Amino acid sequence: MITAQDIAIHRAAPGTPATQAPAAAFAERLLLIVLYVTVLASSVAFIEPSPHDALIGVLAIICLIAGVRFERALVVPLLLLLVWNVAGMMSLLNVSAEEKAIQYTGTSIYLAIAALIFACLFARNTMPRLATMRAAYVLTAVMVALAGISGYFSLFPGAHDLFATNDRALGAFKDPNVFGPFMIWPALVVFERMLARRIRLTDVLIAGILLLGLLLSFSRGAWFHFAVSALVLAALTFLTAPSPSARMRVFSLTALCVVTLVALVMFLLSFSAIQQMFQERAHLINSYDVGPGGRFRLQELAVAALLKFPDGMGPFEFARLYGNQQHNVYLQAFLVYGWIGGASYILMVLSTLLVGLHTAWIATPWRPYLITAFAAFVGEVGEGFIVDTDHWRHFFLLLGIIWGLFAATTNYRHQTTSCFGVH
Repeated sequence: MITAQDIAIHRAAPGTPATQAPAAAFAERLLLIVLYVTVLASSVAFIEPSPHDALIGVLAIICLIAGVRFERALVVPLLLLLVWNVAGMMSLLNVSAEEKAIQYTGTSIYLAIAALIFACLFARNTMPRLATMRAAYVLTAVMVALAGISGYFSLFPGAHDLFATNDRALGAFKDPNVFGPFMIWPALVVFERMLARRIRLTDVLIAGILLLGLLLSFSRGAWFHFAVSALVLAALTFLTAPSPSARMRVFSLTALCVVTLVALVMFLLSFSAIQQMFQERAHLINSYDVGPGGRFRLQELAVAALLKFPDGMGPFEFARLYGNQQHNVYLQAFLVYGWIGGASYILMVLSTLLVGLHTAWIATPWRPYLITAFAAFVGEVGEGFIVDTDHWRHFFLLLGIIWGLFAATTNYRHQTTSCFGVH
């Protein structure tokens, strides 16, 4: 939902044009509509290509019409994503011309373009575009969470077959391990609003729905991701609070949220079906993690394999040779994209973390968005050690948000300096 506060902040931001030509104003409204629909469709991921993929192409065209331009501050992600994808295309020489491998490489290219589109979008006219994206993401996350909940509890005929698998909620995703992390950023957005500003009943309901969906995904990686991201969010919100009273509010409400969350989990565990699945999943190490075909053994084999293939094995080759994926996105980067592609992916992740942390300390109208995106990104980077996240759409959205707000902050500081006559 776009609030009056968002609009007021946007109007107060330096460098925001007071009026627009009718054609430019229409193009901007059209851009916001397409952005909203594109993000709204991002939870529909059970088919390939998804509606979101097609809409990214439409969004790119509308960006050109609306005059969205590339910012110099985005040169670093552009170069790193370019190298990553060129290396990925070169790795196709190591595999037969299979449609699946070509589609994999095409998906990497599309996601890199999507990240750059979002970064360019949020670098200018920042607050209205962010508010539009947030409203669409929160709504689609709530809808897909409700779908997953309905599937888990079989609330209507056929719901379980559609929205749950193996007694795990997955909504409109193909994998519960992607469904769970998808809901973390919108949950953080709601929590940040409650911690730093005010508590509304609608926010409490939204948070409850998202967290229930997250729990019912029974994804250990998603649970870990949420715990890390929530901790980063609370710490940054506390440290960047404008006054001692604001910091005390953040501290006390964080403690209240933790107590409430623990109480909610204990209540849900009173249901035997949830308790049984929770006990099965809530182990640090499970049977499929160890042994000859386990996750950790595969990761050992992956390290040995990447040393043998400096130019990469190509998509799906490791799984073909060893029977399964290694479930580590950083090993995946080297195995599929080669040493150069893997190094560029690592540099992309590290540079995004550094830029996000640096930008979080600068007071801007959009700092709450930056903090929540950075917190979610940190958790997702950690989850990458046990899951392949290199084709998660929301990972690249977070990447685009962080770099776009870095560019917006760079512009904001230059404009503020100019307003005070400093050159």
